[in-house]
This record gives sequence, structure tokens and C-alpha cells, in this order.
Amino acid sequence: MKTILLVVSNPAVSTTTGWPVGFWLSELTHPYHTLKESGYEVTIASPEGGKVEWDALSNPRDESGYSKHDELSLKYLDDPAFLAMLEQTPAINDLDLSGFDGIIVAGGQAPMFTFKEAKNLQDAFLSFYTAGKPSAALCHGTALLLYLNEDGRPFVQDKKMTGFTNEEEALADQAAGLKVMPFKIEEEAVMLGADFHKKEPWTSFAVRDGNLITGQQQESGKEVAELLVSFFREEGVAS
Repeated sequence: MKTILLVVSNPAVSTTTGWPVGFWLSELTHPYHTLKESGYEVTIASPEGGKVEWDALSNPRDESGYSKHDELSLKYLDDPAFLAMLEQTPAINDLDLSGFDGIIVAGGQAPMFTFKEAKNLQDAFLSFYTAGKPSAALCHGTALLLYLNEDGRPFVQDKKMTGFTNEEEALADQAAGLKVMPFKIEEEAVMLGADFHKKEPWTSFAVRDGNLITGQQQESGKEVAELLVSFFREEGVAS
């Protein structure tokens, strides 16, 4: 049985909007569900441990109706065992990372304000990647990659990747009526030399470059998990 570490951000307060922010619910539930359906063991963790919270707009029951289409997350909101895991997540430093076969880092708004200082998560992701294990990040979770260095150069340099796009940030700002994020992932990734790929806004899209897997935004969680599963299948065939 493969064991996967699925990381979500700890809660924070946005420095641009003043809103409480967290992880995006579908970016946890959709990969989690896909991996469990594939027979994998999944541990949900966070950089600091403790209770984690989802962004309000990612809740299918939020009065905005923004995520009302997310029926899978709605089912997990009625799952006491799942909700209990979010009440007390293990901290990355308290886990034996050698016991995991892969990692997925979910997005949401909080990663844009917390991952720069999450040195333990940065080190963990690099340890998975350099060990040849599938290492995935999704949506704003790909902000993590911007803080990594490999052999003295930006980790993303010359790597094929995707993440929340400039167009999607513009649409989010337009909907909110203000600047939501402190920077744009696509813009920063390209400046660092990434080979950035994307599809139309809010389209499920994920790419794989070796053992690096990235997803464009919240609609891409299942596809990210499927690429991770396919990595292991190919590994099995090769071995």
C-alpha cells in the first residue's frame, strides 16, 4: 500500500484583504478521495500542526454559492471521521517522512501568506523530490515551489509546471473588487525561468515533469492525484 502525505496550510490572515484564510476544500477532498479510491493510505498534515480551516468560499454551503457545484466536498462535510482529522493535524516535523511514498501540497489562499516562512515544508518537499518520489503541488500551493532552490538556482528554472494563472488572479480580483493576492504565481514562476503551461481559467489541468506534478487551480485536484497514481503504475511496470 502506498502512503501519501497530503499537506494543507495552517490558518492565517490575509495581508491584502484582512480576511481569515485557509486551504481550499476541494483541493484536499478531491485528491484525498482519488487516492483512497486507489487503495492508498493518506495522512493529512500541516506545517505547524493543529486545527486547519478551509477558505469560506470553498465551502459548498457558503451563502455565496461559489462552490455549490462541489458535491464531493459536501459529502466529506458530513463525514465525522474526516472532519476530526482536520481538528488536529500532525505537524510535518513530528512525522517520519521516510515512511511516505509521495507528497501533495494543496492550495487555497493561506499558502500565499504562510509558505514563505514554512521552512520545514520547503525542506520536506525537496527531500521527496530529490529522493525521486512523486512531489505534487496544486493551485496556490505551487507558491511553495517559488521559495525552493536546487543546486544553487531556482527550483522551478527550466521545469515544466502550472499553477494559478495571471488570468485567474485577474478574475478573482475583479470578483472581489480588490487585489486578493500579494503576487501572481505565474508571473513569478516565469521570472524564475519556469516552463509554465496553462489552460483556460477554471479548467482542470495538471502537468508532470519527471516526478514533479503541478495543478492549475481548484478544479485540478483529481487530475493531480491521477498523475501521482499513474507515476506509481509506470514505476511498477518499469520494475
